[in-house]
Amino acid sequence: MSNPLLEMEGLPPFRHILPEHVEPAIDEVLAQNRSTLKRLLEQENPFSWDTLVQPLEEMDDWLGRIWSPVSHMNSVVNSEPLREAYNACLPKLADYSTEMGQNRQLYEAFKSIADSFGHSAMEPAQQRIIDNALRDFRLAGVDLAPEEQERYKEIQQQLSRLTSKFEENLLDATQAWIKQIDAEEQLAGLPESARAQARQAAEQRGLDGWVFTLEFPSYYAVMTYADDPELRREMYGAYVTRASDQGPHAGQWDNSEIMEQILALRHELAGLLGFSNYAERSLATKMAPSPDKVMAFLRDLAKRSLGLAQKELEQLEQFAREQAGIQELAAWDISYYSEKLRQHRYALSDEDLRPYFPETRVIPGLFETVRRLYGLEIRRLEGVETWHDDVRFYEIRDAGGALRGQFYLDLYARPKKRGGAWMDVCISRMRRADGTVQTPVAYLTCNLTPPVGSEPALFTHDEVITLFHEFGHGLHHMLTTVEYAGVSGISGVAWDAVELPSQFMENWCWQREALDLFATHYQTGERLPDELFDKMIAAKNFQSGMQMVRQLELSMFDFRLHLEYDPESGPRIQQILDEVRAEVAVLRPPVYNRFQHGFGHIFAGGYAAGYYSYKWAEVLSSDAFARFEENGIFDRKTGLEFLEAILEQGGARDPMELFREFRGREPEIDALLRHSGIGGQNRP
Repeated sequence: MSNPLLEMEGLPPFRHILPEHVEPAIDEVLAQNRSTLKRLLEQENPFSWDTLVQPLEEMDDWLGRIWSPVSHMNSVVNSEPLREAYNACLPKLADYSTEMGQNRQLYEAFKSIADSFGHSAMEPAQQRIIDNALRDFRLAGVDLAPEEQERYKEIQQQLSRLTSKFEENLLDATQAWIKQIDAEEQLAGLPESARAQARQAAEQRGLDGWVFTLEFPSYYAVMTYADDPELRREMYGAYVTRASDQGPHAGQWDNSEIMEQILALRHELAGLLGFSNYAERSLATKMAPSPDKVMAFLRDLAKRSLGLAQKELEQLEQFAREQAGIQELAAWDISYYSEKLRQHRYALSDEDLRPYFPETRVIPGLFETVRRLYGLEIRRLEGVETWHDDVRFYEIRDAGGALRGQFYLDLYARPKKRGGAWMDVCISRMRRADGTVQTPVAYLTCNLTPPVGSEPALFTHDEVITLFHEFGHGLHHMLTTVEYAGVSGISGVAWDAVELPSQFMENWCWQREALDLFATHYQTGERLPDELFDKMIAAKNFQSGMQMVRQLELSMFDFRLHLEYDPESGPRIQQILDEVRAEVAVLRPPVYNRFQHGFGHIFAGGYAAGYYSYKWAEVLSSDAFARFEENGIFDRKTGLEFLEAILEQGGARDPMELFREFRGREPEIDALLRHSGIGGQNRP
């Protein structure tokens, strides 16, 4: 049978990849890789970059090229046959990864290269790959006794299966719930854009009236604008109990046991490797030096933010009492009355801004921002095969016309697509043995508000920020000049530094000079009026204290879960969450709230004992942007220095070294506090 995955040259042939192609392709590539590795280790030549590492890089790259479209399609066009094929391959890939990491002969070969005279003559990027590989061998259990290695392998298999199941449960629970409304009076307060989306959702399902779902644009609209408290309560209850033992589908896709198993297995894994807990294991590949430093960092931010957050909540409660006679705010009232207060205080609503952020202007404006900063041109290419009709494909070229990168852009929320926004790798930049250099290709995926009828999609300002954020990740991947796959783009970058380029890009969404490139009315072409811009800036840090402590709540919950796990008492998931909320939160959700059952970042993503990375990296990104505030937000010289020091270097050098190269000093927290509107400018 012809298999497009095995015959692939260049970009993936998405429309031709079927579930039945997946497992045979993975089986064949794994068999080839094992054979190649055996041949490489048996060669008579001395081990060197060219005789061992380069062939291994190409071998790993080919496996990644095969698996990448499969994994991506499982996230964005999920189906039962594809899910089965994907899950059938997970234990095979886990086994292969463990075999490679525990291969003593391969480890000794890398050590011989590291110990040789030739290691010092290598490029810094090559040296870093060797050093990272030796670290990763140890983290894969290469020094363990045979029975411990076997247990390590079993744990990795189980974790692979469980994290996938967690994500499947969350997707299924999200997709299973809809709210059909026939009576228009129930829609009171909802803006026309949300009503039109709900009407379109009903038509797509062959239903009358309006349909609301738990996809975020739909959920957000109801929680923020719907006057009907019962509708808000019902939707809130469905959303915060997804994949749990509570709510309308209680127990049907319950992640409770899966979460406990994941935490237990991670703790056991860490113990096998000699760590006291999984938090220590997590930090072995990050910038933060110790768990104590992470917790001290988070608690310092909490100390600076908690007073402001409490004051903001008191103001919200007072407003609700005075305006609506609400004596006690329920969880489903917070967003609604916060929006009312924001409108009262600043005469500004997200819906006032939405007409000024049409997709037809936002996308070109994003590209123009990149052109002014780095001298890069971005243009769309037609005729490229994609996984959905909404997806577009673009290329990036530098001022000399050289191709720097390419990307797929998948903007809208839709059924069978997991929630959230992310950038992922399709193809990594690397120089092959034949001298050719692969062009890096990225997937940029969002779940933004889709267009209705013939009108362009109109985004909220928060959605624009999300788009800029993910594009920052994409630039980090695509603009690398490193030619070794192990440290090109985002590969090899410490996880608590990887958010620097993405959070950095968000800043341009708040600058008049940048907004003038794309914030124009979709019907009249009028630029965002000064009055609206001034209100937007005035409201920028509205409830910033509450937002800060919410992020700290998530970060501390994640880190403590992995730091304090005790095999005798179990994970204590709800107990730790309650304790963290008592320490840093100002809002107390209902007892049935099961937010943790949908916390995919830590239970299905790469952020286990690493969610703190968002705040850690935000110190870096705020301080980096402060230099543009000093020199001009489109100062080309500063832009090129950021490009050369941060975006082009990938994981080839230590991130703190790269930051110092760009900023001329260590990072300082002052800019983050200033940008967040939080007082107390002293450094920790």
